[in-house]
Amino acid sequence: MTTLTFSLKKHLDFAVNCAALTPNNLAEKTLAEIAGILLVYGKQHIRLDAVFDVAQDNVSDNASDSAIDNTPDVIVKHSSDKLDYLGAHLTAGRMDIEGDAGAFLGFNLKQGEIHCHGNSLAFAACNMLGGLLHIHGNTGDFLGGASAGLRKGMRGGTVLVTGDAGDRAGDQMRRGLILIEGNAGDYCASRMIAGTIGVLGHVGRYAGYNMKRGTLLLTQTPQLHATIQDCGMHTLPFLSLMYQSFAQFDTKFTALTSQRVQRFVGDAACNGNGEILLIAA
Repeated sequence: MTTLTFSLKKHLDFAVNCAALTPNNLAEKTLAEIAGILLVYGKQHIRLDAVFDVAQDNVSDNASDSAIDNTPDVIVKHSSDKLDYLGAHLTAGRMDIEGDAGAFLGFNLKQGEIHCHGNSLAFAACNMLGGLLHIHGNTGDFLGGASAGLRKGMRGGTVLVTGDAGDRAGDQMRRGLILIEGNAGDYCASRMIAGTIGVLGHVGRYAGYNMKRGTLLLTQTPQLHATIQDCGMHTLPFLSLMYQSFAQFDTKFTALTSQRVQRFVGDAACNGNGEILLIAA
């Protein structure tokens, strides 16, 4: 397996669109072709090698003239929150981001894995369809949300967040799994259509606002608005199957065992049938 390493080599005054740096897009390109890729930097275009040093493992003397013959793994070193759209449209392979990421991390991710070893800005996992996005830090607003003009956000795949998430996590989420080990901001699961969101920490105000369907799994008592209805305590054996499905991931959610929950449904203001499950200690 070939590995391509992109090391950020300059201070960035503006955001850079890094959608081109995906394994599927770089396959079959030579190092010379990769170095000449034009990236959008502010209001101008700039060559990739003006921003990054590019290295390939197991290189030969003529590596710059030889096309990469398979889908490479990609490593981004010294990453910055000025690097937007990292992992956008990824269909195969793995990306490791050593540092922070900008907005739209994993935009329209279809298959493959992205591991961000830092924080990310807003709209991570926006329009996500499949694959795995693991953020080993905090992330901004609209995690798993929809881009402008779309009525559905995340539609598949798995998102793991080791730290906190901002406001409106899972907004308009249609399918998939989001697990947040830290806290989530206001309007968590807002306008949620389906899927599952888990939060081990606290959630902000208006959790489940305009929620249609889906499950919000909590361990801390939320401050819910009037149109989320309390249905009392229940024992739900299906939760054991959900917990088993978490075992394949590197997450603290694997420690959950209780099938006893306090169940809330809503949002009644929009005839919603979503559920918020507060796991009993």
